Amino acid sequence: MDTILMSYLLIINLIALLTMAIDKQKARRRKQRISENSLWFLSVIGGALGVWIGMYLWRHKTKHRQFVLGVPILFLIQAALLLYYYFS
Repeated sequence: MDTILMSYLLIINLIALLTMAIDKQKARRRKQRISENSLWFLSVIGGALGVWIGMYLWRHKTKHRQFVLGVPILFLIQAALLLYYYFS
C-alpha cells in the first residue's frame, strides 16, 4: 500500500508541475489557458507540492492571493495527513 501511495503522489505532483509549465507557456503565447479550477483540482487530489513548486519555478500565479496562500496551506494539510497515516 505504501508503494502505491507514494507512486501516486509522485505521479500526481509531476503532472501538476508540468501542468503549471504548460499553462505558463500558454500564457506567454496568449493561447487558450488551463483553467484555475483544473489547477486547484490537481492540488486537492494530492498535487499541491507540484503546483507550489511550479508557481515559483516559473513565476506563475504568484500574484494570485488564493494560490499564494491556498496552495501552501493545502500542501501542509496533505503533509500532515501523510505523516498521520505513516505514524498511526
